[in-house]
Amino acid sequence: MELSILAVILGFILDLIVGDPHWLYHPIRLVGHLISGLEKILRKVFPKTERGELTAGVFLLILTAGITSGAAWILLYAAGCIHPYVKFALSVLMCYQLLATKSLKTETMKVYDALKEGDLKKARYAVSMVVGRDTDVLDEIGVTKAAVETVAENTSDGIIAPLLFMMIGGPVLGYFYKAVNTMDSMVGYKNDKYLYFGRAAAKFDDVVNYIPARLSAILMIGAAGCCGMDAANGWRIYKRDRYNHSSPNSAHTEAVTAGALHIQLAGNAFYFGKLYEKPTLGDPDRPVEYEDITRANRLLYGTAILALLVFGLVKGVVLWLV
Repeated sequence: MELSILAVILGFILDLIVGDPHWLYHPIRLVGHLISGLEKILRKVFPKTERGELTAGVFLLILTAGITSGAAWILLYAAGCIHPYVKFALSVLMCYQLLATKSLKTETMKVYDALKEGDLKKARYAVSMVVGRDTDVLDEIGVTKAAVETVAENTSDGIIAPLLFMMIGGPVLGYFYKAVNTMDSMVGYKNDKYLYFGRAAAKFDDVVNYIPARLSAILMIGAAGCCGMDAANGWRIYKRDRYNHSSPNSAHTEAVTAGALHIQLAGNAFYFGKLYEKPTLGDPDRPVEYEDITRANRLLYGTAILALLVFGLVKGVVLWLV
């Protein structure tokens, strides 16, 4: 087996086994510090005008993506100078750190456990750790929906997208993707502070996630069938509701999840104390219940494993033909 494929597979398995232990400093936190530091510098350098902030945002995108992927390349090159096996081991470690399958399940199952215990306050706190919306006003159904939605959405940008980029270009391209995605999560807001400064990051994140979001949805429909869920309804809701969010990519896997589980997701939500009116996804065929969190995570695992098999097979065939 080609070593680059093997490194991704072993990294994937390591993520399923270990997840993200809290005692281990995650490299994406360094990317976050880089973004924050560059933002302070660029805001001082460029004028506080619409054009100035747009230009500063472009420089933030170029510098963050370039420094992050460049650092990954340098580390792998240095490891290769020591020994090929050292480079391979580092590749496995880097691939593992780019995936979030187990941690996504672990964090959302904390919400499930709290709801099962009947502790709504604890459930609100647990879900606040994984979503950006205000959670202190959510009832049990609202908390459950928030957890299910974050599993569905992050199936794409937390697992399938980095997996795809790593299969194409190894950890270097994987870190390039995570740099862009982290920028979007930090500065890609349509508020007074980031409307112009964060626009380049937000738009480029839409570009790099365009194909992964749609691949994730198709793979999720396949996984729904494998997991005993309603794949046909998942496909129906996907075709109908996949563009119901303002983002061109975020509703795809959420729509599949809503259809496969026969529930209705999304709708209005509070962010930073302000109500945002958002369309719903799916049909309210039955009430949302906290067991839907475990179902969403089962769908997450099925989609991730199916993606690994498909991407690995395709890359293996391409390498064989070349």
